[in-house]
Parts: sequence; structure tokens; C-alpha cells
Amino acid sequence: MGIDPGAANLGFGIVRVEGNHMVALDGGVVETPPELAMSERLHRIHRALAELIAWHEPMAMAIEEVYFGKNVGSAMAVGRASGVAMLAAAQGRVECFGYTPQAIKMAVCGSGGAGKDQVQRMVGTLLGLPEPPSPDHAADALAVAICHGGSSGRRAAVRAGEEEATALAAGRPAG
Repeated sequence: MGIDPGAANLGFGIVRVEGNHMVALDGGVVETPPELAMSERLHRIHRALAELIAWHEPMAMAIEEVYFGKNVGSAMAVGRASGVAMLAAAQGRVECFGYTPQAIKMAVCGSGGAGKDQVQRMVGTLLGLPEPPSPDHAADALAVAICHGGSSGRRAAVRAGEEEATALAAGRPAG
């Protein structure tokens, strides 16, 4: 499950890894009206994510890390939405991972400086969609999920190698 955090528009994307390719299962945006108090907006985001987690039972949640730009208020709202997403994941016993925007773009497009349009097109291509996903928050969330899905196989291989090395060092047979 990939998350593009935001208090006004939080993107989510669910992918399934099948061997060497991925399949999109779900994606969209949790929108909250700006006239609501921040506490109510965060509550709505939490409730929506808790329902998605219960429905899809993801193995992991990958969240785009907050980019601290010029607008401190916006960064704070994104950080709060990220925290609510992490809370929903923890309550659902789903492990969380964070990725920088550059790492996500590199995983999806091969360039950390890729633009939004390029990310949307590549997400559509990588997931075999008939057209690029829309809106961009949903596409970004699917990109986060793709980034994690591609790296989860590498993490499992590294973990298996570490376990094998530990077993051999202890004089036990590996495997």
C-alpha cells in the first residue's frame, strides 16, 4: 500500500507483486474539505485508511516522506497526515516504510528529477494500465507502492543472506 500524504488530498494505491511484475488493485484519493477543523480532517483520513487496510490487508505501507519546502504550514499538514497514516497502519499491524520523493522517482522513472507527468505515464506503463492513473495524488501513491514493491524483494534477499551468514558463522547448516 502506497501513500502520498496530504491533509486536503491523501493519495492511496494498492499493488500486488506477482513475480517480476505488479498489478494495481486499488487507488484513489481521500479528500477532506478545507473548512473542517484539522482534527476532523485527520479523523476522516484515519477512518478511510483503517477501512482500506481492513479491506485489502496489505503486507506493508510505504509512505512518501515529507519534503520540507518553503511553505512550513503545508509541510506540517503533510506531516500530520503521514502520522495518521502510520497510526492506521500500526493499528492494523501493518509495517511502515518511508521513501524520499527522489527515491520514488528513481525507482519508477530511473531519474530522481522526473516530473509529475513522467511519473504518471511510467506508473501506468509499469502497472499495465490502459492510461496513466489520475488524479496525480493517486498516481503518486501508486508510485510509492511500486517503489516499495520493487525494493521489498531486494530486502528479503538481503535478510535471507544475513540469516544464512549467521547460521554458517554459528556452525549450523544454512537454509
